[in-house]
Amino acid sequence: MSIKIKQGPFKKRLESELQNDFMRKAVSSAQDGLGARRNLATDQLGEWEKWREAGQEIRKHTVDNLADYLEQFSEQVTKSGGHVFLAKDDKEATRYIQQVVQKKNAKKIVKSKSMVTEEISLNQALEAIGCEVVETDLGEYILQIDDHDPPSHIVVPALHKKKEQIRDVFVEKLGYTKSADPDELAKHVRYTLREKFLEAEVGITGCNFGVAESGTICLVTNEGNARLVTTIPKTQITVMGMERLVPTFEDLDIMVSLLTRASVGQRLTSYITLLTGPKKQQEIDGPEELHVVIVDNGRSKILGTDFQEILQCIRCGACLNVCPVYRHIGGHSYGSIYPGPVGAVLTPLLDGYADHKDLPYASTLCGACTDVCPVKIPLHNLLLKHRQQIVETEGKAPISERLMMKAFGFGASTNAVYTNGSKMAAVSLKMLLKNKQTISNGPGLLKEWTNSRDFPTPKQSRFRDWMKEREDSQ
Repeated sequence: MSIKIKQGPFKKRLESELQNDFMRKAVSSAQDGLGARRNLATDQLGEWEKWREAGQEIRKHTVDNLADYLEQFSEQVTKSGGHVFLAKDDKEATRYIQQVVQKKNAKKIVKSKSMVTEEISLNQALEAIGCEVVETDLGEYILQIDDHDPPSHIVVPALHKKKEQIRDVFVEKLGYTKSADPDELAKHVRYTLREKFLEAEVGITGCNFGVAESGTICLVTNEGNARLVTTIPKTQITVMGMERLVPTFEDLDIMVSLLTRASVGQRLTSYITLLTGPKKQQEIDGPEELHVVIVDNGRSKILGTDFQEILQCIRCGACLNVCPVYRHIGGHSYGSIYPGPVGAVLTPLLDGYADHKDLPYASTLCGACTDVCPVKIPLHNLLLKHRQQIVETEGKAPISERLMMKAFGFGASTNAVYTNGSKMAAVSLKMLLKNKQTISNGPGLLKEWTNSRDFPTPKQSRFRDWMKEREDSQ
């Protein structure tokens, strides 16, 4: 799996997902539930806006000084006995990890949830050299055995799956014989994975935050799988995006407090795991060897640009939980491992506009994503900047749109043409009226507005005429 998870044009993906009634209900329910829990958790904390300002300041400072903190973090990891590799792109990252695995003659690997490993197609790279790679997060494991179905949410990857669908997959792939009860399904996975943990020679994790002052890796999870991934295998590999740093433990305290509340509405998740270097002599568990792979993969190109603020993202998924567009189209419509508003901003930056130029337009620009972001990233403004870039710099606007805007520019700049054109518009729209009340199945661009709903009847008098009548009557 890479950053691109679905083929075909955006509109085709959109049409398909809009027909998925279960997914749409599941997303709506999740948004409502997570939103209510988030509001409760932030209210209990108090002074939430001040916490957001503190989080924004920490992340901005870190990204502004990223080179210095990367150097400090790398030095501290090495000092603690670990190995650090800075990967320019996905190929360098996967090649290094393959070499580590092959040097250990390892064949069995367990993984905890990680978006960046999805981004670089790590599982496929390891399977290509004959390894068995097992996802141990419950949601990710479900998707993996279901023919590697991609995640549809940053935090709740299997959100789009029915429990009955999951049971059918378990019956086919795991020999499951019980009901679709979630407790029974989870218990079966628990027993299935226990053996995988004990057999694994290598454990792979992501990284929520790296603490620069100590070289510490922080994992924020709600399942015990990450603890097992980092304690049983003799070799641990941690893969992290280069921006996922905080300067100090005091900063980490603030960021974790923001992350857990914004993400799932919890004061604290079940497990906050801090790892500094491989196992010491006096310690009884943990890896004997630690490798930290720091991934660039296009991030450094974002530094110093108008889009730098997106690197402040802490992957909480809060923007997905309020977005009205995501609510209706789900995660797979975006065609990216990063869905929702954050994905619409980040994906074109990492993978280019060629396959992702539609994503910045998958937004109402209502600003809900910006309002809810715990580190105050102005997501809707960044989406507007993308649109500007696509049209003015990349020249990727459709020909029909360019011609239409040129025609509008000419008409709007000429008083006589504008006046006569606005009068003709009302007359033309009359011919499209259905029962003289609404417009259905309009032509051209109007079709996009009317193919699933009726367009309200346009006013027959122009605003200018209405204003003139008001002035004359006074």
